[in-house]
Amino acid sequence: MVTALCTPGRAEITSLDSGNIDDTLSELNFYFLAVCRFSQMLHPIFEEASNVVRDEYPDASQVVFARVDCDQHTDIAQRYRISKYPTLKLFRNGLMMKREYRGQRSVTAIADFIRQQKVDPIAGVSSLEELNRVDRSKRNIIGFFEKRNSPSYHTYEKVANILRDDCVFMAAFGEVSKPERFSGDNIIYKPIGEGVPDMVYLGSISNFDLTYAWAQDKCVPLVREITFENGEELTEEGIPFLILFHQKDDTDSLEKFQHEVARQLISEKGSINFLHADCEKFRHPLLHIQKTPADCPVIAIDSFRHMYVFPDFSDLSVSGKLKQFVLDLHSGKLHREFHHGPDPTDSTPGQEENKEVASSPPESSFLKLAPSETRYTILRDRDEL
Repeated sequence: MVTALCTPGRAEITSLDSGNIDDTLSELNFYFLAVCRFSQMLHPIFEEASNVVRDEYPDASQVVFARVDCDQHTDIAQRYRISKYPTLKLFRNGLMMKREYRGQRSVTAIADFIRQQKVDPIAGVSSLEELNRVDRSKRNIIGFFEKRNSPSYHTYEKVANILRDDCVFMAAFGEVSKPERFSGDNIIYKPIGEGVPDMVYLGSISNFDLTYAWAQDKCVPLVREITFENGEELTEEGIPFLILFHQKDDTDSLEKFQHEVARQLISEKGSINFLHADCEKFRHPLLHIQKTPADCPVIAIDSFRHMYVFPDFSDLSVSGKLKQFVLDLHSGKLHREFHHGPDPTDSTPGQEENKEVASSPPESSFLKLAPSETRYTILRDRDEL
């Protein structure tokens, strides 16, 4: 563990601020756990966990424990979307992982989390026949390398560590991998589904940025499933949801939704989260918009203020219809029309006087998946728990 001594005793925790955080992160090619402001209860737990981890991983390039005072450095809090105290973030190779630490605030739990993160995410392949038995219900990336000690494999390791929760990574070496190394080291992606053709990476494997961008595109689907397990994480990304509610076995509707999102909304990636949800599991949000599982498939937007329903699922493939629904959210049109009825420019001439004022839209349902205020100190409430 690499740390800078800043408290009495054995604990070594690096203090980061606006002046050193960029240089520190850019230099780190290993694991990095950051904490944004301590509560009085967490402070000794975090320090003792750092001691336990340092004893197990004494190499200075293994694990770094660090802390940031986000009251003093609000720019850091904004950059890393810190909305509650204390927050524990994991960084790898200078990149913040999307899944922050949400386990118990105990020495044992934090140390166990680090141990899990230190497990090699790449499974070795002893024969190419093994690849015929990979689990095609998961996304698989397989690398074929001449040797482990090479720039291309070290890049592959970095990528695998960052995307370990999103893909299964495997690697073959030497004679085992030789039949797949037609013109040097090689990486392939095996998508979900039997019979779906492999995809070959054509870029420079030793180039981290290119390799990571390619693998991320394959491992992180454009349309993700929302569950009760990842709901808090998705909510904390802070951007609205466009959600398809569908029956679990209704793969046709999901495929149509995925296709239209890719066709109409790829430019909106980053401004809205594309998700799908099991109708039965998420009955409550459906009831919130006066729907039941019997009405599925249903498309809706949750803006974290209100929920808005896409009028008719059968219009999904109408060119531009789904995109306009999202653009109307961004422009505020959905909010205005739910509160005040159709915009005047959308009204039929002569009908303005008879126009009924729309009722208020239902409040956000998925906002309830955000962190509990009994678990954290929310930023607007400055007192610590």
